[in-house]
Amino acid sequence: MNKVILMGRLTRDPEVRYSQGAEPLAIARYTLAVDRRFARRDSNSNEPTADFISCVAFGRQGEFAEKYLKQGTKIAITGRIQTGSYTNKDGNKVYTTEVVVEEQEFAESKAAASGNGGGTYQAADRPAPESASAEGFMSVPEGMENDLPFK
Repeated sequence: MNKVILMGRLTRDPEVRYSQGAEPLAIARYTLAVDRRFARRDSNSNEPTADFISCVAFGRQGEFAEKYLKQGTKIAITGRIQTGSYTNKDGNKVYTTEVVVEEQEFAESKAAASGNGGGTYQAADRPAPESASAEGFMSVPEGMENDLPFK
């Protein structure tokens, strides 16, 4: 099985090109900076380290990348690893490894991405946690009994 799941931030805006032909196909290339969970043992600093993973998205996924993704955007992707090789203009063989994106989605809210503290949202009509009973359930506010999706 060849399955990859990554979450990271784009290092730059996606580079998007379209194939030639009757039905042009979007091809988006970008690099994800993916934090490592653990620092290297031989490293003296406690700074987090990252891997920089090359990704390519085709078709609708490529169009999505072109329209919505930009440098710094945090996304989660699933895909597969693909390896290849080619001979460059100097006659040297170059080996490539990249992730072919099958699905991609945002991994943070717009508020969090813009630094507005996205984690502090509280719905206005939501009961405060202090109103929870001893069993851990909150009372349904008056007038909202009929708005419940279950009975």
